[in-house]
Amino acid sequence: MSEPTELVKFSLESHDSKSFANLCGQFDEHLKQIEQRLNIRIRNRGNQFEVEGEHNCILAAEEILKRLYRESCNGTELSPDIVHLYLQESGVEALYEGNDSEHQQQVVIKTRKALIKPRGPNQQTYVKTIQNNDINFGIGPAGTGKTYLAVACAVAALEQETVRRILLVRPAVEAGEKLGFLPGDLSQKIDPYLRPLYDALYEMMGFEQVEKLIEKNVIEVAPLAYMRGRTLNNSFIILDESQNTTVEQMKMFLTRIGFGSTAVITGDTTQVDLPKGTKSGLKHSIEVLNEVKGIGLTYFKPKDVVRHPLVQRIVEAYERHDNQKHKRQKTEEVNKS
Repeated sequence: MSEPTELVKFSLESHDSKSFANLCGQFDEHLKQIEQRLNIRIRNRGNQFEVEGEHNCILAAEEILKRLYRESCNGTELSPDIVHLYLQESGVEALYEGNDSEHQQQVVIKTRKALIKPRGPNQQTYVKTIQNNDINFGIGPAGTGKTYLAVACAVAALEQETVRRILLVRPAVEAGEKLGFLPGDLSQKIDPYLRPLYDALYEMMGFEQVEKLIEKNVIEVAPLAYMRGRTLNNSFIILDESQNTTVEQMKMFLTRIGFGSTAVITGDTTQVDLPKGTKSGLKHSIEVLNEVKGIGLTYFKPKDVVRHPLVQRIVEAYERHDNQKHKRQKTEEVNKS
């Protein structure tokens, strides 16, 4: 370890053995999961714990163990997935880096049907950025909550009457598959592309309410191509899967933003489905707008994935593979020159 290690002892509130067994997991799998994540060693005898590691990691471990134990005592059946989500939510990386002070003030998104709490420091930063900027980019791998939190912010803004309408926009680009002709009206044609947005809306507002608002055009669903020529005032606009926009489409979309509007552009630059040789509008916009005031940029990493722990490992594996590929290409170019 890069810093001196410490050994800290603490006790959890005495309770029945079943709660402790639930906390530790089968063959101590939950404790091992925490050990691996924080690079520490955990030993326990009953409710007596010893944690060895770097100072900030010990603080994180003690906090997460106490929180999980409370859940166990309340009857929650713990699993590796739940432990993973609690680790994300606790902001353990911020504690590890000694930057926990910035994340002490927790942000929550209040809607009529749900109270959404961003998990981890990066999601917290993302929501704060959306609340403080008119145009925002959320960039990173799948499963980091970019789209879900954007929809939550949109619903909260609509219910608080800070905007009059929500627009859901997405480029209709097929992800490597030829889907052929899709029957139905405009909404029905692009529904499959916007399903993640619909699912989030239904969860936060209810199916009937969402359908009523769509009928009244308070919630509007539109393909990106239909944005040309419009000026969008007093609206909350979400452009999802923006890595599949062209440079021209992205510029067109960004110049549609009117007074009293908030725009959130989400995407994953590693999953571009555009024809070969076509530059992603998302990648280009990051280069152009990186230092423009009033535009928020939040970058998510594999560690921010809040789906099944295996998803995080998959994303990390692809990232390592891409990095190695780029290194090989650079080495080959140098050798040729």
